[in-house]
Amino acid sequence: MLHLAFVDLETTGATATIDRITEIGIIEVDEDGSVREWQQLINPGTRIPPFIEQLTGISNAMVASAPRFEEVAEETLRRLQGRLFIAHNARFDYGFLKNEFKRLDIPFRASVLCTVKLSRTLWPEHKKHNLDSLIERHGLQANARHRALADAQLIHQFWQKIHVDRNNLDIQAALQAQNAHPSLPPHLDPAIVDKLPDTPGVYLFYGENNLPLYVGKAKDIRQRVLSHFAADHKSSKEMALSQQIKRIDWIETAGEIGALLKEASLVKQLQPSHNRMLRKNEELCTYTLIDEGEGWMRPQLLTTDELDFSQPLAAYGLFKNRKEAHEVLRTLAHDHNLCDTLTGLDKVMPGKPCFGFQLKRCKGACVGNEPLAKHSMRLLGAIVKLKLLSWPFAGPALIREQDEVHLIDGWRYLGTVKSATDLSDLLESRRPPFDRDTYKILAKHVSKMVCVNNNALLP
Repeated sequence: MLHLAFVDLETTGATATIDRITEIGIIEVDEDGSVREWQQLINPGTRIPPFIEQLTGISNAMVASAPRFEEVAEETLRRLQGRLFIAHNARFDYGFLKNEFKRLDIPFRASVLCTVKLSRTLWPEHKKHNLDSLIERHGLQANARHRALADAQLIHQFWQKIHVDRNNLDIQAALQAQNAHPSLPPHLDPAIVDKLPDTPGVYLFYGENNLPLYVGKAKDIRQRVLSHFAADHKSSKEMALSQQIKRIDWIETAGEIGALLKEASLVKQLQPSHNRMLRKNEELCTYTLIDEGEGWMRPQLLTTDELDFSQPLAAYGLFKNRKEAHEVLRTLAHDHNLCDTLTGLDKVMPGKPCFGFQLKRCKGACVGNEPLAKHSMRLLGAIVKLKLLSWPFAGPALIREQDEVHLIDGWRYLGTVKSATDLSDLLESRRPPFDRDTYKILAKHVSKMVCVNNNALLP
């Protein structure tokens, strides 16, 4: 029998990087079967929301005089070290403890077993596998619910119950399926599995001669990296990549936005051979509209280097090259009966019909059969879906993500820092070129941006 730790936590919320622990319950079971129980209320250093108070019965008054996590960290670590970490929805409890230890710069890693997954494997015919369902299904004795030690006791009871109701072969197969590690490429040190963090960030695969092969982002670096080496490779490309890997590096980030930005930046910088979607585009261009007078609006194609995206700007589409831009505009002209001449797709003498008019697709703005203003309105209606977001700030802006700050200026990602000094240095740094992938990432998170000029730089 292994050394086991049945663990349950109560917390102020569901997000391990933001919310905090309010109670710890641990049941230690040794190889000889001896059992020790430990329960500890924790002062989270923040208010417990009313909903959580009602759910757990743990009030702000109850934890006011309780120790902070740093005061019980050593005791908690002692009770968990060297034991199989068993919890119901183990990712939740393990994630909270990992983050609490990380805030104290204490490394913590344990082998983890999730009893939700275990129940699903052993009883696949049932749809529900939460603790309440297990209580009803297996006749577990619940002294209380949503208190740490009481729920840890339920998990321990479930563990005992399966060893009565199921044979050892079924149990061992279920455990092996949950804890099986994929086969690593032959040139990688197996110890890398234990070193990989289960945090957001980017990971980098290197091949022979330190050649960068691939850069990826992940909400959980460890899980994502190991997925590359699963036995059931989804494609020959994935298989080929895994066999070339000689070294793995990673960079942890505070959250997903930082991981996305870092990935896009590193792909441009390193040009890994297996990255295709985020590769550098030297000819990146966009359309603007030029007022030629008399109601005529003409599309003009410009490279992004020719535009200042930190200023109010009406731009339409981001294209990797001029060929792609012309193909998109030609499709719009065909679908919206636009004139090939007035859109700049074809060059003919003034007053002469364009090719589209000869095919009865153009409505004749090129030969005066349609007012120029009416053609321009149709052009605007066709191209508006390509309109880029205009930079909404009079200067740089920042996005906060946990203890990190991402600095942005005119959709250009300047970098990520954790101190006001480093942020000031970034503000003075050279602006990188406008990048399509960075723009797409940031446009989805513009609501989280705050203008630097109107906000304190860092907490």
